[in-house]
Amino acid sequence: MKTLKLLFATLILVVSISSCSVVIDDIRDPYYVSLEDVVTSYDLWYIDYNKTTGNGDVAFMSKAFTISFRNGTLYANNNLVDIGLTGNGYGIPIGYYNTIEGYLEVTHDLDGYFDFDVIEISSDRLKLKDNYNNVTYYLEGYQKYSFDYDQIFYENIEYFLQEYDVWEKSYVSNGGDFNEFDNENFLAFTPENLTTFYSSQDNVGTNIANIYWDYVGGYEVYNVQGYDNLKILTLHYDSYGTEEFELSVINDGEISLYHVDSGTTYEFTGRGFIQYLKNSSSKVDVRNEGRKRTKVQRETKIRRYLK
Repeated sequence: MKTLKLLFATLILVVSISSCSVVIDDIRDPYYVSLEDVVTSYDLWYIDYNKTTGNGDVAFMSKAFTISFRNGTLYANNNLVDIGLTGNGYGIPIGYYNTIEGYLEVTHDLDGYFDFDVIEISSDRLKLKDNYNNVTYYLEGYQKYSFDYDQIFYENIEYFLQEYDVWEKSYVSNGGDFNEFDNENFLAFTPENLTTFYSSQDNVGTNIANIYWDYVGGYEVYNVQGYDNLKILTLHYDSYGTEEFELSVINDGEISLYHVDSGTTYEFTGRGFIQYLKNSSSKVDVRNEGRKRTKVQRETKIRRYLK
């Protein structure tokens, strides 16, 4: 690994006494790259938050899924919904950056000034180390055309579920046995933590503000052995036990829940999109607080089928 610090070419001053003139010969390392070259070599830098080390925090980094460096402007994708579309894929502008002094200086529109040591692990892997806040972030570089926008939903599924105020039941398959979950029409997953969900039996179409939450409980998300595009979701109801679903993402506004015990497939549509931005004048529900990424440790389950 090499730390990118003041990578200036060597200037050799050759003084000719006889002519009393100064000749400057600029000799450059053939492998010379500037810090600007490094941070702009990829369209998107995905923040692998689970690898973060240190006990500190930089708020705008723990909120973002990707960051991008473009002509002095720092961009971030803070939402999974519409990722790949917002800002032509780069996300929203969140501040400015400077690499002239050989280290990364960032002035965030809300959070202020930060500076990072940039450590190149490989051609597409970086560490951003904030010594003042005692935290190091690990970044993976991607070009927009090769970035797996679908997979990022599954890697961060807990945060995707939080990006709508509620999930409203919009489809129930004809097949499947009757079960208690048939009565649940709304679900909500909040940024309070990664384990709390709300459930309501109000009629489909109820105004979000008027929904009565019949139940507040805990939930868990599991990886599925052998599958990258599938998760197991368990909802823990005190009244009638634990419900287990195969969770898949249809698009960035719909999810499918296959109820394993009954064989029923439900689809839920997101309502009340929550956009995590910096611009309070936006016409959508904009939030800057209440959510930041934390390390997610999921257990893995073997897929089981309806008997």
